[in-house]
Amino acid sequence: MSSKTASSTTFSRPRAGRSGPSPHWTEREVDETAFKDPRLGRRCAEVLKQIGDAIGESIPYACQDWANTKAAYRFLSNARVDEGDILSGHFAATRARCDKFEGPILLLQDTTEFSFQRANVSAVGVTKSVNSGRDKQGRIRHHTVCGMLMHSSLAVTTEGLPLGLAAVKFWTRKKFRGTKALKKKVNPTRVPIEKKESVRWLENFRQSIEFLGQPARFIHVGDRESDIFELYCLTRDLGSHFLVRTCVDRLAGDGDHTIADEMDATRLKGLHRIEVQTADGEIEKIVLEIRFKRIVVQPPIGKKKRYPALDLTVIHAIERDAPKGRQPIVWKLITDLPVRGRAEAIEKINWYAMRWKIEVFHKVLKSGCQAEASKLRTAERLANLMAVFCIVSWRVLWMTMLARAEPEAPPSIAFTEKEIALLDRLVSDAGNRRAEHGTLSFYLIKLARLGGYLARAGDSPPGSIVIWRGLARLTDIEIGAEAALSAFVGN
Repeated sequence: MSSKTASSTTFSRPRAGRSGPSPHWTEREVDETAFKDPRLGRRCAEVLKQIGDAIGESIPYACQDWANTKAAYRFLSNARVDEGDILSGHFAATRARCDKFEGPILLLQDTTEFSFQRANVSAVGVTKSVNSGRDKQGRIRHHTVCGMLMHSSLAVTTEGLPLGLAAVKFWTRKKFRGTKALKKKVNPTRVPIEKKESVRWLENFRQSIEFLGQPARFIHVGDRESDIFELYCLTRDLGSHFLVRTCVDRLAGDGDHTIADEMDATRLKGLHRIEVQTADGEIEKIVLEIRFKRIVVQPPIGKKKRYPALDLTVIHAIERDAPKGRQPIVWKLITDLPVRGRAEAIEKINWYAMRWKIEVFHKVLKSGCQAEASKLRTAERLANLMAVFCIVSWRVLWMTMLARAEPEAPPSIAFTEKEIALLDRLVSDAGNRRAEHGTLSFYLIKLARLGGYLARAGDSPPGSIVIWRGLARLTDIEIGAEAALSAFVGN
């Protein structure tokens, strides 16, 4: 794995598509000029197309013959190829898509782990140490999990449409022994952020903003793991913004009390009614009590000389009258954005709810692309393959959300003319009650029906699972149609 993706990748616009009315979607996501050898760029485009047309299948299945399979393996193992080269075209396409949208764009950040079964663990690396129970003598056993980690930044509109990845970082951990004992001796808040693994939050955000430009448009959105004071200072320095679910009760005001003390004394500003799905699949209506206040937040005590106090907005959304048997819903958010009333507070809560999109992206990576089923033997090869999977996974998530964000758009945004013709022939128009005939939503529902979506009147919009199943099936049908046409022409 190269550090190129993390900080110093040189980006350029994706290559122009070949002439023709319906170029393959992968042509917009690959920059062949990013590679040291033009042949590697052409092979990257071919590998992405093959894997994109066979979602969830193995490399031999996607490539279909030994020559293409061998070429794909050689590409992924080539020392002159790294994940930054593979993703550079997609990053450029992400910027182009962001430039077409007006208004704020959310940068969702999160980390996920990939676990692999390998005889030679050292060739890949490890992610964590887990408790394996006790041995016959009653001693606790531990073992390390073979795998790698990925930290990604996904650009999403405030309506939930994923525009693409802006930064990706891969790494593995080498050792765990002594870390708990070290925390007992050293206060983690006094350790410089540059010496912590959590610096990845800052690196990804800095790379995203420097490449995408227009920093004032972008808002970092993260869960409690990103409640990092250094990240808040970085967004201020870059001229950008953040919205984070907080887990640290920081010192506030003059430092003689905490944020919780101020929020406990803040009056109720309004109510917000939402619907949530219970563990049984039932829809439950709940009421959230909303409080917000602009507060001076102090840096950690050990870092007061390095970082200034910040003037931030704290938003608390707490469930009223939670039923017995489950914990109440409690969201404690912190942001540098102003909140002048209940409507703006609800807006920020809805923006934070969009963070779930990156969880769905990781689900598509693991369940749709079957990322953890790969048999590649080294971390470098796996990182290259994961980079290809990232582009494919974004495409599935983009198509899933496109029908909700732009249902009346023309279908040519997502489908080729041949795919539209096949969907018209394969899936009847009956049952597409939700969508107007001939629109993008109309054909995405047809695609989802190929993947098992029932399109009943009470069903939710199609999700990523039926979309990736539909895409895989449509590709197989298209191959069969081309073979039948060739046989007919030959006769």
